[in-house]
Amino acid sequence: MNGGIGMRRPAALVSLLLPLLLLPVPAQAAATPLQVYGAWHCGDDACIWGNVRSPADFDAKNHWLIDRGDGRPSVNLVVLSFVHPVKLLHKTTDTQTLDGVPRGMTADIVNYFTSRGIRVMLSIGGITYTTAWNSALAENAAQFGRNAAEVAQRLGVGIEIDYEENSRPDLAGLQAFVDAYRSALPYDASGANPAARLTIDLAAGDRWLIDITRKATADWLRTDPPVLDYANAMVPAQQPRSSDAIANWQEHIDGKTTYSPPIPSLAPAKFTGAFYIAEGSKVRAECTNFSTSLQKSTGSFVQTAAPKGAGLTSGMLGYMFWAAERPSTRGVTTAPPNSCEGGVGGGATAYAVPLPMPALRQS
Repeated sequence: MNGGIGMRRPAALVSLLLPLLLLPVPAQAAATPLQVYGAWHCGDDACIWGNVRSPADFDAKNHWLIDRGDGRPSVNLVVLSFVHPVKLLHKTTDTQTLDGVPRGMTADIVNYFTSRGIRVMLSIGGITYTTAWNSALAENAAQFGRNAAEVAQRLGVGIEIDYEENSRPDLAGLQAFVDAYRSALPYDASGANPAARLTIDLAAGDRWLIDITRKATADWLRTDPPVLDYANAMVPAQQPRSSDAIANWQEHIDGKTTYSPPIPSLAPAKFTGAFYIAEGSKVRAECTNFSTSLQKSTGSFVQTAAPKGAGLTSGMLGYMFWAAERPSTRGVTTAPPNSCEGGVGGGATAYAVPLPMPALRQS
């Protein structure tokens, strides 16, 4: 008689299969709620912020940020971009700058957001000001850090380091900047003091800004002890596909052991991912239509990404969007009729983004 499984009696078959049926099934990680959901903001002059604006004009162009259509804000963080590094170091006053800060970054603009529970930060640098970062660090990095801390305290905002030097960055100078800032404003896990929030921008993955990524991941984005609050994995050269975005973020979590020296792994709780909402001549679904957006298609990964040697909890911190209003002199804006209630605002609803931003996960 054929001894195959198909000829066995039912009892014998159950006996054979029972050990297989009792094998443990890998559990799917529970989704971790997003904590950071923000937008870089370029003002109405391609990230210069050179003009003081009336509250009415600003609101007409940016109302979607504070109202997703039901009175609730679309984001819980806005990063005003950018502060010129050398002008901040010198506390320059000129036609576009007042005491080192762009004239458009006023207390009124900060209050426009903070009065509605939205955290505000100032971004120092950007790709346009890379050389200026090098100059400021070389001249007096510690004073540069102290000036940044003074502005943060005066305006009640955090500071973002956007130093995009891919070739031989001044890491000693950057360390001195961070040390000086933290001497004035120590790390605050509670997030209660907005000025104590200090973050850094890294590349979308680990293959650009390699030296800065290695330094930041090894020394400042640790969970024991932390120095910077978190990093933003920035947008790549163009809007990625969902799979490519996830692959980039996974590089940060995995690290690069084959590099010499290696890049260590980054805790998922220590960084956000980013997408374009306005790119060149295109207004993206990320702005206008959550159901077809990348923040929807990548949401499962962002909420469940498992640590790989750094951190204890699953899930990235959340999302950042580049960029509100006018990021380019020749490109589209997010001002009406292109405002982003349906995309960014829709995501805030779908992900139940907390307002105001809570104390961040530490591991």
